[in-house]
Amino acid sequence: MVGQLYINGEWKTAGREPFDVYNPANNDSIGTAADGGEKETQEAIKAAENAFPAWAGLTAPERSAYLKEIHRLMMDKQTELAEMITFEMGKPYHEAKGEVAYAASFLEWYAEEAKRVYGETIPGNSPDKRLMVIRQPIGVVGAITPWNFPQAMVTRKVAPALAAGCPVVLKPAEDTPLSAVKFAEICEEAGLPEGVFNLVTGKSASEIGGEIMKNETVRKVTFTGSTEVGRILMEQGADHIKKLSLELGGHAPILVLDDADIEKAVNGTVASKFRNAGQTCVCGNRVYVHDSVYDTFIEKLKEKVDRLKVGDGFQSGVTVGPLINEQGFEKVDRHVKDAIDKGAELVTGGEGYEENGAYFYQPTILKNIDSNMVIMEEETFGPIAPVQKISSLEEGIRLANDSPFGLAAYFFTENMSRGMKVAEGLEFGIVGWNDGAPSAAQAPFGGWKHSGMGREGGHQGIEPFLETKYISMGL
Repeated sequence: MVGQLYINGEWKTAGREPFDVYNPANNDSIGTAADGGEKETQEAIKAAENAFPAWAGLTAPERSAYLKEIHRLMMDKQTELAEMITFEMGKPYHEAKGEVAYAASFLEWYAEEAKRVYGETIPGNSPDKRLMVIRQPIGVVGAITPWNFPQAMVTRKVAPALAAGCPVVLKPAEDTPLSAVKFAEICEEAGLPEGVFNLVTGKSASEIGGEIMKNETVRKVTFTGSTEVGRILMEQGADHIKKLSLELGGHAPILVLDDADIEKAVNGTVASKFRNAGQTCVCGNRVYVHDSVYDTFIEKLKEKVDRLKVGDGFQSGVTVGPLINEQGFEKVDRHVKDAIDKGAELVTGGEGYEENGAYFYQPTILKNIDSNMVIMEEETFGPIAPVQKISSLEEGIRLANDSPFGLAAYFFTENMSRGMKVAEGLEFGIVGWNDGAPSAAQAPFGGWKHSGMGREGGHQGIEPFLETKYISMGL
Protein backbone atom coordinates (compact mmCIF):
# COMPACT_ATOMS: atom_id res chain seq x y z
CA MET A 1 0.00 0.00 0.00
CA VAL A 2 1.19 3.52 -0.81
CA GLY A 3 -0.11 6.04 1.69
CA GLN A 4 -0.45 9.74 0.89
CA LEU A 5 -1.37 12.82 2.85
CA TYR A 6 -5.03 13.80 2.85
CA ILE A 7 -5.42 17.58 2.91
CA ASN A 8 -8.46 19.66 1.95
CA GLY A 9 -10.19 16.66 0.41
CA GLU A 10 -7.24 15.76 -1.84
CA TRP A 11 -4.55 13.08 -1.75
CA LYS A 12 -1.10 14.61 -1.86
CA THR A 13 2.53 13.53 -1.85
CA ALA A 14 4.98 15.06 0.61
CA GLY A 15 8.10 17.04 -0.23
CA ARG A 16 10.32 14.26 1.13
CA GLU A 17 10.71 10.64 0.07
CA PRO A 18 8.09 8.25 1.50
CA PHE A 19 9.12 5.88 4.28
CA ASP A 20 8.56 2.15 4.67
CA VAL A 21 6.09 0.73 7.17
CA TYR A 22 7.02 -2.65 8.65
CA ASN A 23 5.11 -5.62 10.03
CA PRO A 24 6.48 -6.18 13.57
CA ALA A 25 5.77 -9.92 13.30
CA ASN A 26 8.31 -10.50 10.49
CA ASN A 27 9.90 -7.12 9.71
CA ASP A 28 8.57 -7.20 6.14
CA SER A 29 7.65 -3.90 4.50
CA ILE A 30 3.87 -3.66 4.05
CA GLY A 31 3.91 -0.38 2.15
CA THR A 32 5.06 3.21 2.27
CA ALA A 33 3.69 6.35 3.88
CA ALA A 34 4.14 10.00 3.00
CA ASP A 35 6.76 11.81 5.09
CA GLY A 36 5.04 15.10 5.76
CA GLY A 37 6.53 17.90 7.83
CA GLU A 38 6.02 21.52 8.86
CA LYS A 39 4.94 22.78 5.43
CA GLU A 40 2.31 20.08 4.93
CA THR A 41 1.03 20.55 8.49
CA GLN A 42 0.60 24.28 7.87
CA GLU A 43 -1.35 23.46 4.71
CA ALA A 44 -3.60 21.05 6.59
CA ILE A 45 -4.25 23.56 9.37
CA LYS A 46 -5.16 26.22 6.81
CA ALA A 47 -7.57 23.80 5.11
CA ALA A 48 -9.20 23.06 8.45
CA GLU A 49 -9.45 26.77 9.25
CA ASN A 50 -11.21 27.42 5.94
CA ALA A 51 -13.60 24.51 6.50
CA PHE A 52 -14.52 25.52 10.05
CA PRO A 53 -17.32 28.09 9.43
CA ALA A 54 -19.34 25.85 7.12
CA TRP A 55 -18.85 22.70 9.22
CA ALA A 56 -19.74 24.48 12.47
CA GLY A 57 -22.72 26.02 10.69
CA LEU A 58 -24.30 22.66 9.85
CA THR A 59 -27.11 21.48 12.06
CA ALA A 60 -26.32 18.74 14.56
CA PRO A 61 -28.42 16.19 12.63
CA GLU A 62 -26.46 17.02 9.45
CA ARG A 63 -23.11 16.40 11.15
CA SER A 64 -24.59 13.29 12.77
CA ALA A 65 -25.47 11.87 9.36
CA TYR A 66 -21.83 12.08 8.25
CA LEU A 67 -20.65 10.28 11.37
CA LYS A 68 -23.23 7.54 10.92
CA GLU A 69 -22.08 7.00 7.35
CA ILE A 70 -18.44 6.73 8.46
CA HIS A 71 -19.56 4.21 11.10
CA ARG A 72 -21.41 2.17 8.48
CA LEU A 73 -18.44 2.13 6.14
CA MET A 74 -16.04 1.11 8.92
CA MET A 75 -18.18 -1.87 9.82
CA ASP A 76 -18.59 -2.79 6.15
CA LYS A 77 -14.80 -2.74 5.85
CA GLN A 78 -14.10 -4.37 9.22
CA THR A 79 -12.07 -7.21 7.72
CA GLU A 80 -9.92 -4.89 5.60
CA LEU A 81 -9.29 -2.50 8.52
CA ALA A 82 -8.50 -5.34 10.92
CA GLU A 83 -5.99 -6.84 8.52
CA MET A 84 -4.17 -3.50 8.31
CA ILE A 85 -4.05 -3.23 12.11
CA THR A 86 -2.48 -6.70 12.40
CA PHE A 87 -0.03 -5.96 9.60
CA GLU A 88 1.04 -2.64 11.14
CA MET A 89 1.23 -3.32 14.87
CA GLY A 90 0.94 -7.08 15.21
CA LYS A 91 -2.03 -7.73 17.47
CA PRO A 92 -3.89 -11.01 16.81
CA TYR A 93 -6.41 -10.68 14.02
CA HIS A 94 -9.41 -11.46 16.24
CA GLU A 95 -8.33 -8.64 18.56
CA ALA A 96 -7.92 -6.34 15.58
CA LYS A 97 -11.49 -7.03 14.44
CA GLY A 98 -12.63 -6.18 17.95
CA GLU A 99 -10.69 -2.92 17.79
CA VAL A 100 -12.43 -1.92 14.57
CA ALA A 101 -15.84 -2.48 16.16
CA TYR A 102 -14.72 -0.50 19.23
CA ALA A 103 -13.38 2.29 17.02
CA ALA A 104 -16.61 2.45 15.03
CA SER A 105 -18.66 2.63 18.23
CA PHE A 106 -17.27 6.11 18.94
CA LEU A 107 -18.67 7.34 15.64
CA GLU A 108 -22.07 5.88 16.43
CA TRP A 109 -22.05 7.31 19.97
CA TYR A 110 -21.00 10.83 18.98
CA ALA A 111 -23.36 10.87 16.03
CA GLU A 112 -26.06 10.94 18.72
CA GLU A 113 -24.17 13.16 21.19
CA ALA A 114 -23.95 15.82 18.47
CA LYS A 115 -27.68 16.32 19.01
CA ARG A 116 -27.30 16.74 22.77
CA VAL A 117 -25.05 19.79 23.00
CA TYR A 118 -27.41 21.67 25.29
CA GLY A 119 -27.39 25.23 26.59
CA GLU A 120 -29.39 26.65 29.47
CA THR A 121 -31.40 29.62 30.64
CA ILE A 122 -30.66 31.33 33.94
CA PRO A 123 -33.10 33.39 36.06
CA GLY A 124 -32.31 37.07 35.53
CA ASN A 125 -31.27 39.47 38.27
CA SER A 126 -33.74 42.10 37.06
CA PRO A 127 -37.06 41.98 35.17
CA ASP A 128 -35.57 43.52 32.03
CA LYS A 129 -32.78 40.94 31.56
CA ARG A 130 -32.69 37.48 30.09
CA LEU A 131 -29.66 35.28 30.76
CA MET A 132 -28.63 32.26 28.71
CA VAL A 133 -25.68 29.96 28.04
CA ILE A 134 -24.85 28.45 24.64
CA ARG A 135 -22.15 26.00 23.57
CA GLN A 136 -20.09 26.53 20.42
CA PRO A 137 -17.30 24.52 18.74
CA ILE A 138 -13.81 25.52 19.89
CA GLY A 139 -12.24 25.59 16.42
CA VAL A 140 -9.49 23.68 14.61
CA VAL A 141 -8.36 20.55 16.48
CA GLY A 142 -4.96 18.86 16.31
CA ALA A 143 -5.07 15.14 17.15
CA ILE A 144 -1.94 13.08 17.85
CA THR A 145 -2.43 9.34 18.24
CA PRO A 146 -0.31 6.32 19.30
CA TRP A 147 0.49 3.04 17.57
CA ASN A 148 -1.10 0.51 19.93
CA PHE A 149 -4.73 1.14 18.87
CA PRO A 150 -4.30 2.69 15.42
CA GLN A 151 -8.03 2.90 14.62
CA ALA A 152 -9.64 3.30 18.05
CA MET A 153 -7.38 6.14 19.17
CA VAL A 154 -8.20 8.00 15.97
CA THR A 155 -11.97 7.74 16.26
CA ARG A 156 -12.01 8.39 20.01
CA LYS A 157 -10.61 11.84 19.20
CA VAL A 158 -11.97 12.59 15.75
CA ALA A 159 -15.60 11.55 16.36
CA PRO A 160 -16.37 13.98 19.22
CA ALA A 161 -14.45 16.78 17.51
CA LEU A 162 -16.47 16.40 14.31
CA ALA A 163 -19.70 16.01 16.26
CA ALA A 164 -19.03 19.28 18.08
CA GLY A 165 -18.42 21.11 14.79
CA CYS A 166 -14.61 21.17 14.81
CA PRO A 167 -12.43 20.24 11.80
CA VAL A 168 -9.41 18.04 12.54
CA VAL A 169 -5.75 17.70 11.59
CA LEU A 170 -4.56 14.19 12.51
CA LYS A 171 -0.96 13.10 13.09
CA PRO A 172 -0.87 9.29 13.60
CA ALA A 173 2.07 7.34 14.99
CA GLU A 174 5.01 6.74 12.65
CA ASP A 175 4.70 2.97 13.18
CA THR A 176 1.03 2.78 12.13
CA PRO A 177 0.23 5.48 9.55
CA LEU A 178 -1.54 3.22 7.05
CA SER A 179 -4.48 2.49 9.36
CA ALA A 180 -5.04 6.25 9.50
CA VAL A 181 -4.84 6.40 5.70
CA LYS A 182 -7.60 3.77 5.57
CA PHE A 183 -9.70 5.94 7.88
CA ALA A 184 -9.11 8.97 5.64
CA GLU A 185 -10.28 6.93 2.65
CA ILE A 186 -13.49 6.16 4.51
CA CYS A 187 -14.01 9.84 5.36
CA GLU A 188 -13.62 10.66 1.67
CA GLU A 189 -16.04 7.90 0.66
CA ALA A 190 -18.55 9.18 3.23
CA GLY A 191 -18.49 12.57 1.48
CA LEU A 192 -17.03 14.56 4.35
CA PRO A 193 -16.60 18.16 3.12
CA GLU A 194 -13.17 19.39 2.07
CA GLY A 195 -10.89 20.33 4.94
CA VAL A 196 -13.02 18.87 7.70
CA PHE A 197 -10.66 15.92 8.19
CA ASN A 198 -6.99 16.22 7.26
CA LEU A 199 -4.21 13.64 7.65
CA VAL A 200 -0.50 14.38 7.91
CA THR A 201 1.71 11.30 8.27
CA GLY A 202 5.43 11.61 8.84
CA LYS A 203 8.54 10.41 10.62
CA SER A 204 9.16 13.63 12.55
CA ALA A 205 6.70 13.82 15.42
CA SER A 206 8.46 16.93 16.72
CA GLU A 207 8.15 18.71 13.37
CA ILE A 208 4.46 17.94 12.78
CA GLY A 209 3.50 18.15 16.43
CA GLY A 210 5.61 21.28 16.84
CA GLU A 211 3.65 23.07 14.13
CA ILE A 212 0.35 21.93 15.63
CA MET A 213 1.42 23.29 19.02
CA LYS A 214 2.81 26.65 17.86
CA ASN A 215 0.15 27.46 15.26
CA GLU A 216 -2.40 29.83 16.82
CA THR A 217 -5.11 28.60 14.46
CA VAL A 218 -5.18 25.26 16.32
CA ARG A 219 -7.31 25.98 19.38
CA LYS A 220 -7.39 22.48 20.81
CA VAL A 221 -4.93 19.57 20.90
CA THR A 222 -5.82 16.04 21.95
CA PHE A 223 -2.94 13.61 22.54
CA THR A 224 -2.46 10.02 23.67
CA GLY A 225 1.06 8.94 24.53
CA SER A 226 3.73 9.05 27.19
CA THR A 227 3.71 11.31 30.22
CA GLU A 228 7.12 12.63 29.18
CA VAL A 229 5.77 13.89 25.84
CA GLY A 230 2.64 15.17 27.58
CA ARG A 231 4.81 17.44 29.73
CA ILE A 232 6.50 18.81 26.61
CA LEU A 233 3.12 19.55 24.99
CA MET A 234 1.95 21.38 28.11
CA GLU A 235 5.05 23.58 27.96
CA GLN A 236 4.62 24.21 24.23
CA GLY A 237 0.93 25.02 24.64
CA ALA A 238 1.55 27.60 27.35
CA ASP A 239 2.45 30.42 24.92
CA HIS A 240 -1.01 30.41 23.33
CA ILE A 241 -2.92 28.99 26.32
CA LYS A 242 -3.83 26.11 24.04
CA LYS A 243 -6.56 23.81 25.34
CA LEU A 244 -5.23 20.29 25.88
CA SER A 245 -6.61 16.82 26.46
CA LEU A 246 -3.88 14.39 27.50
CA GLU A 247 -4.25 10.64 27.94
CA LEU A 248 -0.85 9.67 29.25
CA GLY A 249 0.98 6.76 30.86
CA GLY A 250 -0.47 4.28 33.29
CA HIS A 251 0.69 1.68 35.78
CA ALA A 252 -2.52 -0.15 36.59
CA PRO A 253 -2.82 -2.24 39.75
CA ILE A 254 -4.98 -5.35 40.06
CA LEU A 255 -6.22 -6.18 43.57
CA VAL A 256 -7.49 -9.68 44.35
CA LEU A 257 -9.09 -9.74 47.79
CA ASP A 258 -9.62 -12.75 50.03
CA ASP A 259 -13.32 -13.04 49.12
CA ALA A 260 -12.76 -12.78 45.36
CA ASP A 261 -14.16 -15.30 42.90
CA ILE A 262 -10.76 -16.67 41.87
CA GLU A 263 -11.90 -17.87 38.46
CA LYS A 264 -13.33 -14.45 37.74
CA ALA A 265 -10.17 -12.77 39.02
CA VAL A 266 -7.91 -14.96 36.87
CA ASN A 267 -9.99 -14.39 33.73
CA GLY A 268 -10.07 -10.66 34.37
CA THR A 269 -6.33 -10.53 34.96
CA VAL A 270 -5.60 -12.38 31.72
CA ALA A 271 -8.02 -10.13 29.80
CA SER A 272 -6.39 -7.01 31.18
CA LYS A 273 -2.73 -8.05 31.25
CA PHE A 274 -2.18 -10.05 28.07
CA ARG A 275 -4.45 -8.31 25.55
CA ASN A 276 -2.34 -6.68 22.82
CA ALA A 277 0.73 -8.41 24.33
CA GLY A 278 0.40 -6.13 27.34
CA GLN A 279 0.90 -3.06 25.15
CA THR A 280 -2.03 -1.01 26.43
CA CYS A 281 -2.10 2.02 28.71
CA VAL A 282 -4.77 0.44 30.92
CA CYS A 283 -3.43 -3.12 31.16
CA GLY A 284 -2.71 -4.48 34.64
CA ASN A 285 0.95 -3.93 35.49
CA ARG A 286 1.01 -4.76 39.21
CA VAL A 287 -0.99 -7.64 40.70
CA TYR A 288 -1.64 -7.62 44.46
CA VAL A 289 -3.23 -10.79 45.85
CA HIS A 290 -4.35 -11.50 49.41
CA ASP A 291 -2.06 -14.04 51.04
CA SER A 292 -4.95 -16.40 51.85
CA VAL A 293 -5.68 -16.95 48.14
CA TYR A 294 -2.22 -16.19 46.73
CA ASP A 295 -1.11 -19.75 45.93
CA THR A 296 -4.48 -20.72 44.45
CA PHE A 297 -4.52 -17.60 42.29
CA ILE A 298 -0.98 -18.23 41.02
CA GLU A 299 -1.79 -21.85 40.19
CA LYS A 300 -4.94 -21.00 38.23
CA LEU A 301 -3.32 -18.02 36.53
CA LYS A 302 -0.48 -20.25 35.34
CA GLU A 303 -2.98 -22.73 33.87
CA LYS A 304 -4.56 -19.92 31.81
CA VAL A 305 -1.33 -18.24 30.79
CA ASP A 306 0.29 -21.47 29.67
CA ARG A 307 -2.52 -21.85 27.10
CA LEU A 308 -1.67 -18.55 25.44
CA LYS A 309 0.10 -18.83 22.09
CA VAL A 310 2.74 -16.39 20.87
CA GLY A 311 3.30 -15.64 17.20
CA ASP A 312 2.23 -13.78 14.09
CA GLY A 313 -1.24 -12.31 14.63
CA PHE A 314 -2.49 -13.93 11.41
CA GLN A 315 -1.59 -17.46 12.55
CA SER A 316 -4.42 -19.65 13.81
CA GLY A 317 -4.72 -19.79 17.57
CA VAL A 318 -2.25 -16.96 18.29
CA THR A 319 -3.34 -14.89 21.28
CA VAL A 320 -0.17 -12.86 21.92
CA GLY A 321 1.48 -11.05 19.04
CA PRO A 322 4.91 -9.41 18.73
CA LEU A 323 6.23 -6.44 20.66
CA ILE A 324 6.27 -3.31 18.56
CA ASN A 325 10.07 -2.98 18.30
CA GLU A 326 13.46 -3.75 19.79
CA GLN A 327 13.24 -0.95 22.34
CA GLY A 328 9.97 -2.35 23.67
CA PHE A 329 11.50 -5.81 23.88
CA GLU A 330 14.56 -4.57 25.75
CA LYS A 331 12.42 -2.80 28.35
CA VAL A 332 10.36 -5.93 29.00
CA ASP A 333 13.47 -8.07 29.29
CA ARG A 334 15.10 -5.56 31.64
CA HIS A 335 12.07 -5.55 33.95
CA VAL A 336 12.00 -9.35 34.18
CA LYS A 337 15.74 -9.67 34.82
CA ASP A 338 15.68 -6.94 37.47
CA ALA A 339 12.85 -8.68 39.34
CA ILE A 340 14.60 -12.08 39.27
CA ASP A 341 17.88 -10.52 40.37
CA LYS A 342 16.06 -9.02 43.37
CA GLY A 343 14.48 -12.30 44.47
CA ALA A 344 11.40 -12.82 42.30
CA GLU A 345 10.56 -16.40 41.33
CA LEU A 346 9.70 -17.25 37.74
CA VAL A 347 6.41 -19.17 37.54
CA THR A 348 6.19 -19.43 33.76
CA GLY A 349 7.62 -17.73 30.67
CA GLY A 350 10.52 -15.39 31.27
CA GLU A 351 12.04 -15.67 27.81
CA GLY A 352 11.89 -13.67 24.64
CA TYR A 353 13.34 -14.09 21.21
CA GLU A 354 14.14 -12.22 18.03
CA GLU A 355 13.25 -13.68 14.65
CA ASN A 356 14.11 -11.91 11.39
CA GLY A 357 14.08 -8.53 13.09
CA ALA A 358 10.78 -9.21 14.91
CA TYR A 359 10.56 -9.42 18.71
CA PHE A 360 8.41 -11.73 20.80
CA TYR A 361 8.17 -12.38 24.55
CA GLN A 362 6.54 -15.34 26.24
CA PRO A 363 3.63 -14.52 28.59
CA THR A 364 5.28 -14.44 31.99
CA ILE A 365 4.25 -14.72 35.64
CA LEU A 366 6.57 -13.66 38.45
CA LYS A 367 5.85 -14.31 42.13
CA ASN A 368 7.46 -13.31 45.42
CA ILE A 369 7.45 -9.75 44.18
CA ASP A 370 8.15 -6.72 46.33
CA SER A 371 7.83 -2.99 45.77
CA ASN A 372 11.54 -2.24 45.23
CA MET A 373 11.54 -3.99 41.86
CA VAL A 374 11.55 -1.78 38.76
CA ILE A 375 8.55 -3.58 37.30
CA MET A 376 6.43 -2.32 40.23
CA GLU A 377 7.46 1.27 39.55
CA GLU A 378 7.63 1.58 35.74
CA GLU A 379 5.04 0.78 33.08
CA THR A 380 6.25 -2.40 31.35
CA PHE A 381 4.18 -2.46 28.13
CA GLY A 382 4.66 -6.19 27.74
CA PRO A 383 3.08 -9.56 28.67
CA ILE A 384 4.50 -9.78 32.22
CA ALA A 385 2.38 -10.31 35.36
CA PRO A 386 4.26 -9.64 38.63
CA VAL A 387 2.21 -10.90 41.60
CA GLN A 388 2.81 -9.51 45.11
CA LYS A 389 1.23 -10.69 48.37
CA ILE A 390 -0.90 -8.39 50.50
CA SER A 391 -2.35 -9.11 53.93
CA SER A 392 -5.31 -6.70 54.00
CA LEU A 393 -7.62 -4.55 51.92
CA GLU A 394 -6.00 -1.43 53.38
CA GLU A 395 -2.52 -2.55 52.33
CA GLY A 396 -3.78 -3.28 48.83
CA ILE A 397 -5.28 0.19 48.42
CA ARG A 398 -2.14 1.83 49.82
CA LEU A 399 0.16 -0.04 47.44
CA ALA A 400 -2.17 0.54 44.48
CA ASN A 401 -2.20 4.29 45.11
CA ASP A 402 1.56 4.46 45.69
CA SER A 403 2.26 5.59 42.15
CA PRO A 404 2.38 8.91 40.29
CA PHE A 405 0.04 7.37 37.71
CA GLY A 406 -3.72 7.11 38.00
CA LEU A 407 -5.22 5.91 34.73
CA ALA A 408 -6.84 2.52 35.41
CA ALA A 409 -7.14 0.08 38.32
CA TYR A 410 -8.87 -3.26 38.80
CA PHE A 411 -10.07 -5.18 41.83
CA PHE A 412 -11.92 -8.39 42.55
CA THR A 413 -14.27 -8.94 45.47
CA GLU A 414 -17.77 -10.39 45.85
CA ASN A 415 -18.61 -8.13 48.83
CA MET A 416 -20.57 -5.03 47.87
CA SER A 417 -19.69 -3.03 50.97
CA ARG A 418 -15.96 -3.70 50.70
CA GLY A 419 -16.10 -3.18 46.96
CA MET A 420 -17.52 0.32 47.28
CA LYS A 421 -14.79 1.22 49.77
CA VAL A 422 -12.13 -0.02 47.36
CA ALA A 423 -13.70 1.71 44.35
CA GLU A 424 -13.90 5.01 46.22
CA GLY A 425 -10.42 4.62 47.73
CA LEU A 426 -8.52 4.02 44.48
CA GLU A 427 -6.98 7.19 43.00
CA PHE A 428 -7.63 6.31 39.37
CA GLY A 429 -9.84 7.63 36.60
CA ILE A 430 -11.04 4.18 35.49
CA VAL A 431 -11.86 1.33 37.88
CA GLY A 432 -12.80 -2.20 36.82
CA TRP A 433 -14.67 -4.00 39.61
CA ASN A 434 -14.69 -7.70 38.70
CA ASP A 435 -14.09 -6.47 35.16
CA GLY A 436 -10.79 -6.68 33.27
CA ALA A 437 -12.05 -4.83 30.17
CA PRO A 438 -14.04 -1.74 31.24
CA SER A 439 -13.52 0.51 28.18
CA ALA A 440 -16.68 1.56 26.31
CA ALA A 441 -17.58 4.43 23.99
CA GLN A 442 -20.39 5.56 26.27
CA ALA A 443 -18.13 5.86 29.34
CA PRO A 444 -15.49 8.51 30.17
CA PHE A 445 -11.88 7.41 29.66
CA GLY A 446 -9.02 9.29 31.30
CA GLY A 447 -6.69 9.47 34.27
CA TRP A 448 -5.78 11.19 37.49
CA LYS A 449 -2.37 12.51 38.58
CA HIS A 450 0.40 12.04 35.99
CA SER A 451 -1.90 10.02 33.73
CA GLY A 452 -3.32 13.10 32.08
CA MET A 453 -6.26 15.44 32.01
CA GLY A 454 -9.59 15.50 30.26
CA ARG A 455 -11.87 12.64 29.27
CA GLU A 456 -12.60 10.79 26.04
CA GLY A 457 -15.80 8.82 25.56
CA GLY A 458 -19.17 9.26 27.22
CA HIS A 459 -21.09 12.52 27.16
CA GLN A 460 -18.02 14.02 28.86
CA GLY A 461 -15.92 13.38 25.74
CA ILE A 462 -17.51 16.10 23.63
CA GLU A 463 -16.99 18.79 26.27
CA PRO A 464 -13.31 19.54 25.46
CA PHE A 465 -14.30 20.51 21.91
CA LEU A 466 -16.87 23.09 23.02
CA GLU A 467 -16.61 26.61 24.41
CA THR A 468 -19.19 28.02 26.81
CA LYS A 469 -20.67 31.41 26.04
CA TYR A 470 -22.82 33.34 28.51
CA ILE A 471 -25.24 35.88 27.03
CA SER A 472 -26.95 38.59 29.08
CA MET A 473 -29.70 40.26 27.07
CA GLY A 474 -31.41 43.50 28.08
CA LEU A 475 -35.02 43.93 26.95
